[in-house]
Amino acid sequence: MNVVLLSCATFLSTLFGGLFALKNKNQLHLIMGFAAGVILAVVSFDIFPEIISEVNRNGFDPMRPMIALVCGFLIFHILEKIIVVHHSHEEEYALHSHPHVGILSAVALAGHSFMDGVGIGLGFQVSPAVGALVALAVIAHDFTDGMNTVTLMLTHKNSSKKAFGYLLFDAVTPVLGAASTLFFHVSTSFLVVYLGFFAGFLLYIGASDILPEAHSKRSSLMTVAMTVFGVLLTYTILRFV
Repeated sequence: MNVVLLSCATFLSTLFGGLFALKNKNQLHLIMGFAAGVILAVVSFDIFPEIISEVNRNGFDPMRPMIALVCGFLIFHILEKIIVVHHSHEEEYALHSHPHVGILSAVALAGHSFMDGVGIGLGFQVSPAVGALVALAVIAHDFTDGMNTVTLMLTHKNSSKKAFGYLLFDAVTPVLGAASTLFFHVSTSFLVVYLGFFAGFLLYIGASDILPEAHSKRSSLMTVAMTVFGVLLTYTILRFV
């Protein structure tokens, strides 16, 4: 029951984050700046420390998650460039847009949210205390996951209605992920490689998609400040959760 209740809390956290982004889409550059800071902080203060901890605890080869990180970065980069490639020069398409890139990004984030739910379920397999701590950490940053889903959809010129649809998809995936752990067990070595792969994906969308778009038309000191605020807020949450 605890697994179900806490995974449902991730649904609400993700949903509220996305609705916040939809309501404030006229300030999207500030939201994107903040989201980029959150992504940097999650990779630096959550994912990397977890990888290091598991590598040291289990004696894994540290090169494996780092290779996975590079693969995650390059695979998403290659997929994005293949999807958006034109047969002519980009400057000949002054008003073009790539909504399918936003969809691909949202689906990838939903995949991460599913694994968040898996993390909650596996935590409860260890002990109720571990599961509760994992769930609290997921709930804390799922608000920004919802924001990121909407931000990526709107950045690539998808409609608000479509963005909301993918927000709902993203919000329900942690619940499905938590439920799925009732039927399988995943090795620690696999999870470490997965964390590396996902870190590479996050670094790519933060550095290549979200942050450049935040500064493309309305770059300002406020946008920079929101990025720094995103880093500091996420660091504080992760330190006390």
